[in-house]
Amino acid sequence: MTSPHAAAGPPARCPVTGAPAPTALHGPDLDGDALPALYEQLRRDHGPVAPVAIAPGVDAWLVIGHREVLQLTRDEQDFSHDPRRWSLLREGRVPADSPILPMVGWRPALLFADGQQHRRMRAAVSAALAGINGHELRRSVRAAAEQVIVSFAERSEADLVADYARKLPMRVITALLGVDEQTGRHLVEAVAGTVAATADSADASKRMGAILLQLIEEKRRRRGNDITSALLHHPARLTDEEVLHNLVVMFVAGNQTTVNWIATTLRILLCDPQFRSSLTGGHLSVDDALDLVLWRFPPTQNFPARYATRDMTFGGQSVRTGDMLILGLAGANADPQILPDDGAPVVGNRSHLAFGAGPHICPAQDPARLITRTAVDTIRHRLPDLELAIPQDELEWIKSPWSRGLAALPVRFTAPVLSQHSAPLPEAQAVL
Repeated sequence: MTSPHAAAGPPARCPVTGAPAPTALHGPDLDGDALPALYEQLRRDHGPVAPVAIAPGVDAWLVIGHREVLQLTRDEQDFSHDPRRWSLLREGRVPADSPILPMVGWRPALLFADGQQHRRMRAAVSAALAGINGHELRRSVRAAAEQVIVSFAERSEADLVADYARKLPMRVITALLGVDEQTGRHLVEAVAGTVAATADSADASKRMGAILLQLIEEKRRRRGNDITSALLHHPARLTDEEVLHNLVVMFVAGNQTTVNWIATTLRILLCDPQFRSSLTGGHLSVDDALDLVLWRFPPTQNFPARYATRDMTFGGQSVRTGDMLILGLAGANADPQILPDDGAPVVGNRSHLAFGAGPHICPAQDPARLITRTAVDTIRHRLPDLELAIPQDELEWIKSPWSRGLAALPVRFTAPVLSQHSAPLPEAQAVL
């Protein structure tokens, strides 16, 4: 498919400066199915670092070279995580209602910190995640998956995005945070609005903060065996504000990524007979399948952001102090410099960048993998004759520069004989 953003011929240039004109990485036509073609067009036109606009009037560099993304993530001296270094923001050139601000506005969280501050907060986050009991988490995910399947199984049809992939991680992650299911639904809605990068994102971000602040106040009064309580009582002595914003980072990064990972894996199983046969026949393990998804269709396409701390030449481009650089995770995974000649990732190779790299590599990738693996395994065994209910080319993708997720995955199947025998999903006390 040809990207609507990829123009034919040489790349356009600014008539005043002669610099490459940025390619729009936003707007209603930004279809997830067209993004891979866009990355390759950018690579042909600009090389491993390409000029893009991530919102109207907001320019940045999209880094799509594998080697360059590794350098970007590992070198905190030249590339800071602190958006207060962003020149466009310092110069007042980003509108206060810009849809990008909820994603890149500074927060006192590990994602926006460098050096010692980052290490202090990451120690607390890593310790909270390390406290998760993997066996209990697997049991809880399986029980939740059974319950979610029961809720739609009698219909013999479902949308595996809305009915399964969105519901399951929300139930599990909110339980890990110590949030009840109803509040969890409100939190998921607020998070989705925040990362949608629309005019409503600022209001959604405020709702998200209010929900989490109430949770923190509750856990201060009554400590639980959950991630929120673990952060509040870690020796790093995070403030309530730091706990709130680290929870935001964990939830935003964890929930939607896991939704996309589950849905994309199920899509490939439904649409690629060879892939499904290899998995069913034992030629591929479920973990092999999950890694191939991370290579080809990483749940997070692009991740903001780093900020240049000095003028430099990077990836063949003249990057200036304060410029924003976006981690092009999907583009870097497809970099022909690191793939075999046939362009296919090697089974068992986990050098993909789906979780980032360097000191800021995702600390929650192990629980995310466990949740995704269990979700895929459970529905495969409970509904073995799942099939796509529409032609594959009619599947629609969410409109987002950050996530490549399906808008829906309609399926049909033979209604199994199921009973809701599993106990209700326990809160985090049974998981940590």
